[in-house]
Amino acid sequence: MASVNKVILVGNLGRDPETRYNTDGGAITNISIATTETWKDKTSGEKQERTEWHRVVFFSRLAEIAGEYLKKGSQVYVEGSLRTRKWQDKEGKERYTTEIVADRMQMLGSRQGSGEAGGRERDEAKEPAMAGEGKSAKKPAGKFDDMEDDIPF
Repeated sequence: MASVNKVILVGNLGRDPETRYNTDGGAITNISIATTETWKDKTSGEKQERTEWHRVVFFSRLAEIAGEYLKKGSQVYVEGSLRTRKWQDKEGKERYTTEIVADRMQMLGSRQGSGEAGGRERDEAKEPAMAGEGKSAKKPAGKFDDMEDDIPF
């Protein structure tokens, strides 16, 4: 039987991205994304809220883009897969970390300080439409005829 390891998140960064480089010079960027669900409690009628924090890691060019353009509070769409890795802490104890290895990222919301109405216009040379996709995959936004068939919902 086939299996699927796919994660899709839309949330806000809890802190600025942390970018470092491996020995080969490849970029690695880590971010922390908060997702919040809200509901109305059936017994009390009060609004309830639960926030979940997610560790996300980007590699290579996508890591460079995330490190440059994302900031604390930025809203972001991320696609990737779950991965658990083993490492040793300072005392030599084995630890495990589960994180999302991102392969696609879309910056959402308005661009701060750009003076653009709602952040809808995009400077193609400065900000990619969908990081992690090739240039041939870019299509004009806002036309239903241009939508791809692989809608995730």
